[in-house]
Amino acid sequence: MDIRILSDEEAVAQEAAKEIARVARQTIAENGRFVMAVSGGKTPWEMLRILGTEDVPWENVHIVQVDERIAPAGDPDRNLTHLTESLLNHTPIDPKNIHAMPVEDENHEAAAEKYIQTLRQISGTPIVLDLVHLGMGPDGHTASLIPGDPVLEVTDTAVALTGVYQGRHRMTLTYPTINRARKVIWVITGSTKVESFRHFRDGDQSIPSGRINKEHAMVFADKAAAGVV
Repeated sequence: MDIRILSDEEAVAQEAAKEIARVARQTIAENGRFVMAVSGGKTPWEMLRILGTEDVPWENVHIVQVDERIAPAGDPDRNLTHLTESLLNHTPIDPKNIHAMPVEDENHEAAAEKYIQTLRQISGTPIVLDLVHLGMGPDGHTASLIPGDPVLEVTDTAVALTGVYQGRHRMTLTYPTINRARKVIWVITGSTKVESFRHFRDGDQSIPSGRINKEHAMVFADKAAAGVV
C-alpha cells in the first residue's frame, strides 16, 4: 500500500485527481475503456471537480457508484446529486456511461440485482472494476460497509443493502467486488479520522476499511487525518 501524506485537503484532492487521470489514460490506451467506481464526501467532490479539468478521453470512461443512500432523485443526501454537480455537468462524458445505483426503484432487493447485471455488462463476470475510489469515516467505515451491519459478512453477491445508518438505508458494493478492483484510491482527510486512520494503516481488520485489499491501493491523506503536526 502506497501512502502519500499531503499538506491539506486541497493537495489531497489535486494529487488524487491527477493519479486517477493517469490511470484512466493508461487503462484506455491498453484496454479501450476505463470503469471507475466513485464514493461520496466533501474532499472527493473537489477531487472530481479537478478531475474534470484533466486530460482524459472521456468518451471511453464509465462511472459507477460505490454506494448510495436510498433517497429521492436530487436529494442532497444522494451521492449522485453531488457527482452530477462536481463532475458530470463539467465534462463531455456520455450520459449513457453514467451508471447510477437504482435506489429510486420501489423494490430495493430487485434494484440491487439489477445493478449487478449493469456492472457485469460493463466489467465482465466476475466483475472487475479498473479503479475504486474510497473514503473512510471516523468509525472506520468505507463505502457503506458499516461497523456492526450484516452487510460486512455478505460475500455471495456483488451489491447489497444495509440497515439504517445516519438516517438512511443504503446500497453498496460488497467486499468481493471492491477487492477484485485493479486499483483502489483512498482519499482520507480531517482530524476526526486520526484514530481510524491509525487502525487502517496498521492493517486492523476489526474496522471495515481494514478489510479492503491493500495490494493495489494508493492512499492520499492530509496531515490532519494522519496525525502529523
